[in-house]
Amino acid sequence: MTTSPVPTVPSLVSARVLEALRAHTAPFAGLGEPIEDLLAPARDLLGGGKRLRAEFCAAGWAGFSDEPALAGSPPILAGAAIELFQGAALVHDDVMDGSHTRRGMPAVHRRLAAEHAAAGWLGSADRYGEAGAILLGDLLLSVSSMEIDRARAAVGPGASARAREVWDLMTSEVAVGQYLDIRSQAQPWAEDGAPAVEMALEVVRMKSARYSVEHPLTLGAALAGADDDALARLRAVGLPLGEAFQLRDDVLGVFGDPALTGKPAGDDLREGKRTVLLGLAMHRADPPAREHLRTQVGRADLTDDDVARLQEILVGSGAVAAHEDLIAERLRVGLAELERADLPDAVSEELTRLADALAARQA
Repeated sequence: MTTSPVPTVPSLVSARVLEALRAHTAPFAGLGEPIEDLLAPARDLLGGGKRLRAEFCAAGWAGFSDEPALAGSPPILAGAAIELFQGAALVHDDVMDGSHTRRGMPAVHRRLAAEHAAAGWLGSADRYGEAGAILLGDLLLSVSSMEIDRARAAVGPGASARAREVWDLMTSEVAVGQYLDIRSQAQPWAEDGAPAVEMALEVVRMKSARYSVEHPLTLGAALAGADDDALARLRAVGLPLGEAFQLRDDVLGVFGDPALTGKPAGDDLREGKRTVLLGLAMHRADPPAREHLRTQVGRADLTDDDVARLQEILVGSGAVAAHEDLIAERLRVGLAELERADLPDAVSEELTRLADALAARQA
């Protein structure tokens, strides 16, 4: 006799994400083909992802509640809400960056543009694709809000209010961080690149570090009834781990294997992303190399050979090694704070596993 495997948090959240999308858009099912055309790219996008944010949310819950994370429980609903919000952020981010792919598939705006062109519809296919993607992102934001409200309705009023505060800060902070990101890309480089490192670190914290670890961790804990002091201890754990997460992402954006990342190698260089890695290179490179970075980064038509030359500068300047040291340092700080967080042993072990996974990931 065989037994069924116990569902994991990622599998439970993955199932709930698709069910939540269906349930919260059910009032529009009667529209038929138009709503299906809009939701199909969302289902494909939401079917992927590592669910690390959802796992941090569940770990936060486990730190302050004996109730397991089961289907329909607050941490699973909250994890689904986070993943739906992440879907919205990715759709909008790809429009802003002009990205062509996401998770090995055409980015939503490119998919919608291709469908417009194939159907021979009127007007610009590109404008249609971008407009449709913006609207789909807005719809996913709405659906994520509905889903977090389901999670909050399942806990007491105090826990619900604290969770709302975490959610509101997270969702608004990501928007501000995105603006800081595009604003930094529009500004000229400083002569030695030093200010770019500090600005990039601020973007990292506001756009992704807190959102990737700190806020999911504290959201789960808040739903479980953690008080303000406990949430402060978790924030001290989550921020440096989130910084390590995003810093690793910046390495993958330049050196990642497209078969694993789902995006072309060097995509961040073509998009002109003002990352910490690039800022370190601008600060450390010699004048000719710095000038090469200044004139080449941000060119959408960079060839593979162009990307390889830029990668050589990043490595040769010592920027990659310094960046790896920074990832390791942020990981050490987060794990040291974890030891002081006064969490159950099993939760500390789970958070240590997640921290190691996010710092060493290849996708």
